[in-house]
Amino acid sequence: MNIVVCVKHVPDATADRQFESDNTVDREGVPGLMSELDEYAVEQSLQLKEKRATGDGGEEVTVTALTVGPEGAAEGLKKALQMGADKGVHVVDDAIAGSDAVATAKVLAGAVRKLGEVDLVVCGMASTDGAMSVVPAMLAELLDLPQVTFGSVVESQDKEFRIKRDGESATEVIGATAPLVLSVTDQSGEARYPSFKGIMAAKKKPVETWSLSDIDVDAGEVGAEAAWTAVISTEARPPRSKGEVVADEDGSGAKALVEFLASKKFI
Repeated sequence: MNIVVCVKHVPDATADRQFESDNTVDREGVPGLMSELDEYAVEQSLQLKEKRATGDGGEEVTVTALTVGPEGAAEGLKKALQMGADKGVHVVDDAIAGSDAVATAKVLAGAVRKLGEVDLVVCGMASTDGAMSVVPAMLAELLDLPQVTFGSVVESQDKEFRIKRDGESATEVIGATAPLVLSVTDQSGEARYPSFKGIMAAKKKPVETWSLSDIDVDAGEVGAEAAWTAVISTEARPPRSKGEVVADEDGSGAKALVEFLASKKFI
């Protein structure tokens, strides 16, 4: 079985993130790391590999980590390889800069096609910078594959998969047959930390670097000029205002507190 797991290198969500003059995210001025939500996709891919390796017949499973982005995005691949992925693919091309979700899906689809016969494409439920949750569905459409999104439990036997999805009002279990595209949530299982052995082993794992021409994607279909969506304007979050202190020197504090809460429509 061949599994491709898509990972994204994003600005650290805990850092003070800024925008460039063209309203794109400043990716140079803040530390970057693999999107936390993609760690769950890597974990589920590795769990599938481990279960199938120890099952009847000891099936051979290859997990390929795939990323799209500038040179710094290779750090996201490194984390996936340290966790246990077998190899990595990095699509890097100057023309990709400024791409939206549609263009990103096109690039990912081109890379998956170049990888050949793929049984499962696994994604996180969203990226922590864009948080759109649409790339897995777009990727499935471009690859003409069935999709199951927001999986919290993934079970498989041979080519058959059972995926549990937890909605706001109900839980459903969906059956699907590989090949397919799957996205998993942060409830699917705690992602493992890279071990020292995994960190050392990752240094010897193969990583291929491809350009748009390598995956037969036209540069005119990606980048800011081809984007279907754009950020028109941005503004800094207003500074946090000071809290209001209610004194209770004469026993009127309770009344003042109630009046304050009523004024804010909290009660």
